[in-house]
Amino acid sequence: MWRALLEPLAFFIAPFAIYVVYLLARGRHPLKPAHWPNAAVVALTISGLVVAIVGMLYFGFAARRQTGAYVPAHVENGKVVPGHFE
Repeated sequence: MWRALLEPLAFFIAPFAIYVVYLLARGRHPLKPAHWPNAAVVALTISGLVVAIVGMLYFGFAARRQTGAYVPAHVENGKVVPGHFE
């Protein structure tokens, strides 16, 4: 469950992190509001949303899919056999 929440969040935050690195490279303090104009925040938010949506779509379509029937976990001879695809 955490993976489903953290991956899109990481994609969304990536442009902001890159902007912070850019500010640090230019010798500016990233926590000063003067270095975060409204246009930059809007552009970073839109790019973060685009990157998050594209990332989720990519991982959704490129994920490996299992084929065949799923055999759920069960007990055989007193031992638990994990679920698997056949």
